[in-house]
Amino acid sequence: QVQLVESGGGLVQAGESLRLSCAASGGTFSNYAMGWFRQAPGKEREFVAAMSWSGGATNYADSVKDRFTISRDNAKDTVYLQMNSLKPEDTAVYYCARYGRYRYYSDYDNWKKYDYWGQGTQVTVSS
Repeated sequence: QVQLVESGGGLVQAGESLRLSCAASGGTFSNYAMGWFRQAPGKEREFVAAMSWSGGATNYADSVKDRFTISRDNAKDTVYLQMNSLKPEDTAVYYCARYGRYRYYSDYDNWKKYDYWGQGTQVTVSS
């Protein structure tokens, strides 16, 4: 059974940075694309970033482009989300997820394409 565990969330002021981590276990991490999504209270789940299984391709939501960076360490079965220049509108619960198809990377911003999810980590940005 695949498990994903996020960490690194917290309360920061606008303009500061956070680094989220997502440790995977129970599966062949290096063969699957990974994604980050977020959900704010009263809002729908929103795509943030995704990376292909090899790390050769990355994609970002327009709202976080040039501020957030997704990366992965396949030796550690971990995916990261470096978040810089945080804004109050970035406040949300952040989830990592594993793409649901072996060595495939398409429609990465569609949460329905992901089969395993972490429990989420809260990020709160004060103004």
